[in-house]
Amino acid sequence: MEWKMLKLLTLWSLHILCLILLHMKKANAEVPAIIVFGDSSVDAGNNNYIPTVARSNFQPYGRDFYGGQATGRFCNGRIPTDFISEDFGIKKYVPAYLDPKYNISDFATGVSFASAATGYDNATSDVLSVIPLWRQLEYYKDYQKNLSAYLGETKAKDTISKSIHLMSLGTNDFLENYYTMPGRASQYTPQQYQIFLASIAENFIRKLYDLGARKISLGGLPPMGCLPLERTTNIMGQNGCVSNYNNIALEFNDRLKNLTTKLNQELPGMRLAFSNPYYIMLLIIKKPDLYGFESASVACCATGMFEMGYACSRGRMFSCTDASKYVFWDSFHPTEKTNSIVAKYVMDNVLAQFLE
Repeated sequence: MEWKMLKLLTLWSLHILCLILLHMKKANAEVPAIIVFGDSSVDAGNNNYIPTVARSNFQPYGRDFYGGQATGRFCNGRIPTDFISEDFGIKKYVPAYLDPKYNISDFATGVSFASAATGYDNATSDVLSVIPLWRQLEYYKDYQKNLSAYLGETKAKDTISKSIHLMSLGTNDFLENYYTMPGRASQYTPQQYQIFLASIAENFIRKLYDLGARKISLGGLPPMGCLPLERTTNIMGQNGCVSNYNNIALEFNDRLKNLTTKLNQELPGMRLAFSNPYYIMLLIIKKPDLYGFESASVACCATGMFEMGYACSRGRMFSCTDASKYVFWDSFHPTEKTNSIVAKYVMDNVLAQFLE
């Protein structure tokens, strides 16, 4: 009996020690801010302040966010970057750069330049008149100037070099642009288009590097053929995942992974990580019960088959009562619970290297 008690106390002591070491590791990690570029997967509300229909600043969006506030996040609550920011011990959510409620004192510890419905390709952002990636970079340059005025030039440069720059985009380039609009498909084969997008990603990362960024996470594509919208329209495939879209995601992710290796070799002091959400998302979708979900093919909002944005607002009376039982919030975007699982996976398996 005493031996068992001693063993339990030893295990408990080791557990406490591990927690203390993890806390010390985070405290000494020197990640002062989370800086975000991308699309609706990480847009914290920038689209609220531009003339576009790609918005979500109304109920039922945000119903599980702090205060039940619809911030412009395409979710019932928080998005992955919010959870990542909290995991780094910075703050519970990352604000949108264009939101007038916030200023440089808020942005000094985290800011999102992301815009829903955008992509690497300028033609993608033109579809719904949203913020292109090049414009996000211009906002970032303005942010750096404001940060220098606020912190002083030396501390601002130090902050930029130690902050994690997160990129999450690409899905819209294929689903909203290449496979929907006539332009790019007539110019490029799917493989050529991937090369075109990867070259834009490379140029963007090089520009971030030239501006002082040293810790960058390049996000991959999810299994986009399994989004409820794609499954709803896959009638011939009995509403299963669209394998062609998933294969494209896998191919493009391989290109981004290779790009990561290349740039780490070519850019001195660079720590570029490839954050791949594909396999964890696919596991959640294929085996939702493992994570406590009841539905992976139909979303929470309205009928759950094709609604997002304003269509969710019109159909809110039909929305589910408990979003935590659903993998997807609307036909394109995960629920807060799914975002938290994916964020933890990426944090533990990829971003933890920035704590070293």
